[in-house]
Amino acid sequence: MAASSSRTFLITGVSSGFGDAFARAALADGHVVVGTVRGEAARGAFEALAPGRAHAVMLDVTDFDAIEPVVAAVMQRVGPIDVLVNNAGYGHEGTLEESGLDAMRRQFDVNVFGAVAMTKAVLPSMRERRSGHIVNITSMGGFITMPGIAYYCGSKFALEGISEVLAKEVAGFGVKVTAVAPGSFRTEWAGRSMVRTERTLPDYDALFEPIRKARQEKDGKQAGDPAKAAQALLRIVADKNPPVHLLLGRDALRLVRDKLAVMSSEIDAWEPLSASTDHD
Repeated sequence: MAASSSRTFLITGVSSGFGDAFARAALADGHVVVGTVRGEAARGAFEALAPGRAHAVMLDVTDFDAIEPVVAAVMQRVGPIDVLVNNAGYGHEGTLEESGLDAMRRQFDVNVFGAVAMTKAVLPSMRERRSGHIVNITSMGGFITMPGIAYYCGSKFALEGISEVLAKEVAGFGVKVTAVAPGSFRTEWAGRSMVRTERTLPDYDALFEPIRKARQEKDGKQAGDPAKAAQALLRIVADKNPPVHLLLGRDALRLVRDKLAVMSSEIDAWEPLSASTDHD
């Protein structure tokens, strides 16, 4: 890759899953990548991927007060951030009634507030330079839902909406925003990374236990390939007119289209009542 086309990426959560795949693909394509990690061993392993172009920084995205100074130090060290990829996140599993509010706060702190805080740290520089791309990794769970992941879906619905609004707010500054919504991929989302609330209410057994069992059995066998998702990321950041929303995976395409069809049918069915509430 020619130096003139090289970009500087800041990717959160590069130690595993999508973050690792995104970082490796960007480095292989000749870009500079700053990746957030949460341990010294991870720092060394990441920087060894491409000495001089792979830069690791210690950062927990829920340490909101630390984000702005860390990002400022990164930009002083490696230069302006061209692409921010808000990848850090995890899944919480548990029925709403069985799951405490603390679990919901933690889910939103990581998946929503962390992403927004990172965005607010890089956006002033992007706006002033009239250039940049913010990529928020959401999920097909930001469009569709299923029992047992209310907090996760809620966080991803929120990030989808925030991304769409931000895209409208910064369009005039040459800054692009894309919400990337993967379907089921072979990451650790459904395995090691998932936080599962202990079951306490037998009334939910018939509904939820088969879903939990199927998810655990599918872990590691999902159709989605993180390396191919990483190539999709590189394609959209190189495009002059990237999408605001991008689904990844055939399952995401099918399930989101099904959801939209059901919504459209329901809107049509209840249109008379919906229209009846305006002043005459």
